[in-house]
Amino acid sequence: MAQELHHFINGQQVAGKSGRFWDVFNPNTGEVSSKTPLGSTEEVGAAVAAAEKAFPEWSGTNPQRRARVLFKFKELLEANMDELAHMLSSEHGKVIADSKGDIQRGLEVIEFACGIPHLQKGEYTENAGTGIDVYSMRQPLGVVAGITPFNFPAMIPMWMFGVAIACGNTFVCKPSEKDPSVPLKLAELMMEAGAPEGVLNVVNGDKEAVDAILTHPVIKAVSFVGSSAIAEYIYSTATAHGKRCQAMGGAKNHGIILPDADMDQVVDDFVGSAYGSAGERCMALPVAVPVGEDTANRFIEAIKPRVETLKVGISTDPEAHYGPVVTRDHRDKVVGYINKGVEEGADLLIDGRDFSLQGYENGFFLGASLFDKVTTDMETYREEIFGPVLQVVRSESFEEAMQLPSKHQYGNGVAIFTRDGDAAREFASQVNVGMVGINVPIPVPLAYHTFGGWKRSAFGDVNQHGPEGVRFYTKIKTVTARWPKGLKEGASFVIPTMN
Repeated sequence: MAQELHHFINGQQVAGKSGRFWDVFNPNTGEVSSKTPLGSTEEVGAAVAAAEKAFPEWSGTNPQRRARVLFKFKELLEANMDELAHMLSSEHGKVIADSKGDIQRGLEVIEFACGIPHLQKGEYTENAGTGIDVYSMRQPLGVVAGITPFNFPAMIPMWMFGVAIACGNTFVCKPSEKDPSVPLKLAELMMEAGAPEGVLNVVNGDKEAVDAILTHPVIKAVSFVGSSAIAEYIYSTATAHGKRCQAMGGAKNHGIILPDADMDQVVDDFVGSAYGSAGERCMALPVAVPVGEDTANRFIEAIKPRVETLKVGISTDPEAHYGPVVTRDHRDKVVGYINKGVEEGADLLIDGRDFSLQGYENGFFLGASLFDKVTTDMETYREEIFGPVLQVVRSESFEEAMQLPSKHQYGNGVAIFTRDGDAAREFASQVNVGMVGINVPIPVPLAYHTFGGWKRSAFGDVNQHGPEGVRFYTKIKTVTARWPKGLKEGASFVIPTMN
C-alpha cells in the first residue's frame, strides 16, 4: 500500500483532513509510491494561523540570530544531501547528480541569505535639515507564501523561503503535488536548525489550496514559478487581493550560433542544456538558431550523432544522461508536441517517441528527439514543450537571429555562441530577453544576483533571490527625527523643504 504523506504545520507533521489525495509516482517504474493529501481552505488557514502566531517573535529576532539558524540549516542540507537527492530523484525522475545540483543551487541562496545582517541594513543621512536626521529601515512584511513547481522541488522553495525567512517573515509553502517529499523534508530540517514553530509551513494541495493562499487576508506576498497561463492567473488574483506578487512563467530559450563559434563547445552545451533533466527546465535551451546555411549544416552534422548516443536510464544509473519525465500525462503531452511538429512539416531527424527501457517498460521515459527546419509559424515553436526535444530554426543573418527571441512571447533566457566580442556585446544589449548567456548555455544568475525573465515569462516587477528578493520580502520605513535643544520654534504651515 502506498505511503500517505502529510502537511507540515506549526512545527509538526499533520495528516490531511480533506479526504482528497493525489497519487505520487516513481517515474522510473510507473508505480504509485505515495499519496499526498490535497489541502483544503481550512488547512491552508491553519498554516497561515501558525505563521501569523510565529511572526512577532521571529521578526523581533535580531538578524544575526536569524542568520545562525540559516547557517545551521545549510549544514543540515549538506549532511543530508544524499538522502535528499535520492528522495528527489524517486519522485521527479532526474538523475542523482542533477538532483544534487537542484539542491546545491537552492543551498547557494541559503548561503546568500546568511548575509542578512548586511543585506537588510537601511540608509542614514545626518543633518538632512538643521538638527534633523533621516534614516530608513527594511522591515519584514509578515506572513508570505510560495507556490512551487515540480521541476525543481528543492531549489525553488529555497529560492523563496530562504530570503523571506532571513528577512524576518514567516512562510507557507505549497509545493507541487507531483513531488512533495523534499519540501516537507526541508521544513523538518529548518525546525532542526532552530527555527521556531510556525516559521516554515508546508501545505500540499491543488487549486483549492492555491486559491486559499491567493485570497487569504493575512498573507502579504506570493511568489510563484510555473506555466505562464497559471502565472498570469496567480499574479492577477494575488494583486487583486492586495498582495505583492512575483509570478515566473514559461520559457522558450534560444541559442544563437554564429559562424565563428567553437562548434565542439556549442554541441557540448546544447546536448547538456537541451536534454539534461529530460528538458524539464525553464532555463533549458530547446531552440538552436544557427546563422547561415553552412553553420546550420555543420551544427546538424555534429550534434546528430551525439544525440543518438545519449543514454536514457533510471535516475539512479550513474551513466545515464537523463531519466524519465515526471508523469505519464506529461510524457503523453511531449509526444503530442512531437506529433504536431511532424504534422507541421518540420524534419524529425531523431525520433524519441517510442523509446522503452528494458526492465522499466512502465516508466515515463522518452528518447531524445531532434527537429530541423522548424519555422516560426509552427505551434511547436511558439509553445514550450518541456521535454527532451531540440528544435533547429535556421537563420540567414545575425539580425534575423536576434529578432527570433526578441519577438517570441517568452523572454526568460537566451544564449549566444561566438568568438566576436562586439557581436556578443551588441546582442546582450539589444535582445529583448531577461537573462543572457554569452557562450553560457544555461544563464541562471548566481544567488547574489537575481533571477527573472521578461514578457510572458514573468509577471510582476521584482525578480527572485539576490538583492531583488530582499526588496520583495521587505517594506521600507523612513524616519525623520529632530531632537529639540530646548528652543521652541513657531508653527510652520508650509511643507518641509531642503532650504
